Amino acid sequence: MVRVKICGITNLEDALAAFFSGADAIGFVFYKKSPRYIDPIKARNISRILPKKIIKVGVFVDEKEGKIRGISKMCALDMLQFHGSESPEFCSRFKGYKIIKAFRIEDKLELAKLKKYKTFAYLFDTFSKYKAGGTGRKFDWNLLREKSRIKRPVFLSGGLNIRNIKSALREVNPDWVDVSSSIEYKPGKNDHRKIRNFMRVIK
Repeated sequence: MVRVKICGITNLEDALAAFFSGADAIGFVFYKKSPRYIDPIKARNISRILPKKIIKVGVFVDEKEGKIRGISKMCALDMLQFHGSESPEFCSRFKGYKIIKAFRIEDKLELAKLKKYKTFAYLFDTFSKYKAGGTGRKFDWNLLREKSRIKRPVFLSGGLNIRNIKSALREVNPDWVDVSSSIEYKPGKNDHRKIRNFMRVIK
């Protein structure tokens, strides 16, 4: 069964709503230009309260290695998601963490580029000139028709909602789905009813 990551968590109430609705992971965005940015100390306090069974993912965009290490330890993160232009060599430095490398898809899928990254998983999101993620828009899923050649877990992101999630699961068959904007009432603030409805459709 597909697993679910609810990203852009900024407060304890939303984190608990994600957990009790059956989400497998939550994402903390440590990118200050994002409207879903969370201060590491606040993320640490939330992480301490949540059950260990829910996976805590830290989302970073072209951040310095030392800062990533400090935040990851402080917040007891399980996975690190790199959503910028991080190199394969950079991604390989974080032993002890499962690394998700994000690729923003515009008009093609560069399998040769993917294969340079020996990370735990790949995340596919919608390309935007103005945002690193959280656009609320889907990309052309037909570009993932060669998914069978990708030998790592796949996270599908970008514009997922209760109206298209069944099609996404059928057409892409991802290992994970990653959702944020469609279950919010404003960036960084979740609508708990929307979370429950989204999870109900999936599970």
